[in-house]
Amino acid sequence: MPNPHDFASMTALICFEAAARNMSFKAAAQEMNVTPAAISHQVKALEQNLGCALFIRRHRGVELTEKGAFLLVALQ
Repeated sequence: MPNPHDFASMTALICFEAAARNMSFKAAAQEMNVTPAAISHQVKALEQNLGCALFIRRHRGVELTEKGAFLLVALQ
């Protein structure tokens, strides 16, 4: 389980929330003033920490998995 005081985990959650809300890593990156690759790396790290996929990555964007949708609701 991630340490609640781990700022890397907090950054990953913030990146996840922006990507999930926008349904786009690119839009989340623009919002946070980082690259889409940075958002992708943070989301991958969060998925590894949690042990589950949060997004289904498509050629033209992303969509939330069921667990991703639950996490977004919990964060909001």
